[in-house]
Amino acid sequence: MQSTPNYLWQMDDILGQGATASVYKARNKKSGGEVAVKVFNNVSYLRPYEVQMREFEMLRKLNHRNIVKLFAVEETGSSKQKVLIMEYCSSGSLLTVLEEPENAFGLSESEFLIVVQCVVAGMNHLRQYGVVHRDIKPGNIMRLIGEDGRSIYKLTDFGAARELEDDEKFISIYGTEEYLHPDMYERAVLRKPQQKVYGVTVDLWSIGVTFYHAACGSLPFIPYGGPRRNKETMHKITTEKPHRAIAGVQKREDGPIEWIYELPVTCRLSMGLRVQLESILPNILEADQEKCWGFEQFFAETNNVLQRMVIHVFSLPQASTHRIYVHTYNTLQLTLLGTLATNDHKQESVAEILRCSAGIFLDLVSKQTGVAPQSQRYFYEGHYYSLDPNLQVRDVSRTTEQNPLVMMSSECYDLMGVIYRDPAFDYPRFLPTVDVMSDCSTAKSVLSAVYQTLRVSQALIKCQEFILRGTYWLIENMNAECRRIFENKSSVLSILTCLKNTEGRITQLCSSVYGGSPEVGELQEQGECRRKLQSITNNLSSCSRASEKESILGLMHLEVTKFQDQLQADTSIQRMEHCLQKMQLIYKQFKKRRLQPRLVYNEEQIHKLDKINLGTWAKKVRSIFQDEVVQKYQESLAGHSNRMRLASDVQKHLILVSGYLGACVRDLGSYEESANCAVDRLAQKIQQMSLVPSTKSPPTSYLNQTQVDLALRMLQLRDQMKTVTCELEQNNSVIERLGVTSSPGV
Repeated sequence: MQSTPNYLWQMDDILGQGATASVYKARNKKSGGEVAVKVFNNVSYLRPYEVQMREFEMLRKLNHRNIVKLFAVEETGSSKQKVLIMEYCSSGSLLTVLEEPENAFGLSESEFLIVVQCVVAGMNHLRQYGVVHRDIKPGNIMRLIGEDGRSIYKLTDFGAARELEDDEKFISIYGTEEYLHPDMYERAVLRKPQQKVYGVTVDLWSIGVTFYHAACGSLPFIPYGGPRRNKETMHKITTEKPHRAIAGVQKREDGPIEWIYELPVTCRLSMGLRVQLESILPNILEADQEKCWGFEQFFAETNNVLQRMVIHVFSLPQASTHRIYVHTYNTLQLTLLGTLATNDHKQESVAEILRCSAGIFLDLVSKQTGVAPQSQRYFYEGHYYSLDPNLQVRDVSRTTEQNPLVMMSSECYDLMGVIYRDPAFDYPRFLPTVDVMSDCSTAKSVLSAVYQTLRVSQALIKCQEFILRGTYWLIENMNAECRRIFENKSSVLSILTCLKNTEGRITQLCSSVYGGSPEVGELQEQGECRRKLQSITNNLSSCSRASEKESILGLMHLEVTKFQDQLQADTSIQRMEHCLQKMQLIYKQFKKRRLQPRLVYNEEQIHKLDKINLGTWAKKVRSIFQDEVVQKYQESLAGHSNRMRLASDVQKHLILVSGYLGACVRDLGSYEESANCAVDRLAQKIQQMSLVPSTKSPPTSYLNQTQVDLALRMLQLRDQMKTVTCELEQNNSVIERLGVTSSPGV
């Protein structure tokens, strides 16, 4: 037991150990509160006194949520050795998190963003005080859980830190070799003499390696045999890296270096976030300090990502999930681009407009899916969701991973589906001999592969759920559109019947007025009216196949319902999780045995059985994945592809029918105008013939019976035309609905 006036700790309660100090978990003697105590070893006292005191002074003036707090500097009772009393982070470090089997392929997207936000905020505070850390790595980023259950990451270990302005340089060497800037690596690790000086941007290199490690679960630069075994090649990879590359791997001894420009498919980040990260990493993983970003640009670009809102989108035609990162103040689509064709812009202005357009929602969706902005239609919670291009993103309904916007399009697209690598490639085999260290490492890799298999399985099943949900919404909305078309057709037929009766009465009255010999102009007009009525009749007959399409939708609905029932009854995820729980218990035993110098006979036999059982559980997980999850997913995609073709056919037919009905309504309106003109001319002709003194007064006694009959028929025709006009006015909504694209899924 060690102690200071206010704190005490046990030597076996160690939290971490470095080259110059060890950190222990300690307790406050009065309150019992937990703290971390940093105790320096003899090596640290060989450093100059000002270097020893630097960390004390540095921590005293730093005060930020994302930097480990210094509570006090005290002395031990016996040796009077100074120790640092610091904030205790109960959840270990970022390295601890990354070493968990479930994070072998990188952090989840939400956790990764928290890491980026915390590191950027902490580094920004350091730069405000002109401090360069010089030893950024996952092991020096501590973690604790906040009251809201979210992680909080804090920078620690300022033993190598010093005050340095942006334009200042230094020559001393600190840091951990996998995260060291290449220039520092050459001198510190390879021990090559050089006259180079180093600036504050060396921290950016370390941050870039740390971010890549957090995103992918592995280091970006890996020579054959590993960074610690092949140091010359490690330096070669980091110094010869092409500018846009973010990683380099040597897969065989003395083999070529494979440059990597994109994050691996096994990475758990979405395409939307990957694109953002892939634009940052090359500019901070830059060996040439002159070409590397400065901190000002780094903070600007990372905050540009962190300040964006995420909109979850599922593309139904492609069966693919997307996360769109866009600023809340952006509109849904950039309207300035349309002016480029008509206005003379300078190249710089065009570039600025194009740069701004990268943050616009509909354009970002188009980049990820290939669906043009004007072709995108959306559903939200089962209803058609109209997106005005001028609407600001902050006003869009909030989406979640489980409740995204579902995007439709009238066009057919190749299925994208879930992009993944078969986890079978990641399952290692145990060596036949008993080696507790090697077996524990292999068990960890097997467990990591099972976690990855489970995540891929969940993504495949979620994709099927979205497919069925979106298809159901699409069918329901197309059914509703079919019903609207039938209603519109009935309205048009009713008006058409009335107009046909009117047309017959006009013809009879015209024959009576002109004595069977109408003027040539009147004859032509009557012929044109009849042609319009025939055109309307023909168009309506073309709408008859809508009922056939409704039957197709009914069959699709039954099929979707059947698959939904099957998906709800699926237990593959639960069975895989059961296997994982059994494997976790075995892995815990492996970690315990790893600490033993050797196993006695009985323990060795149990260890062998555990290896067999671990392999059996892993084999069962692979079998469930390949024989059930993948097979059902592929069947689902095949069925979805067929349904999308049928839906596209129905949508196109509905557009056609809507066009026919729209033409009918326009012709009805045109005919009604022509008929009114014809009635007016007949009335004028009757007046000219002195059949009636006025169309507003009843016929007088001096008219003969034929003249009275013509007048009455004229008045009846007028009343009928008023009725038709009234019906057309009441059905203006028909014209309006048919004047735009009718189906929301189109």
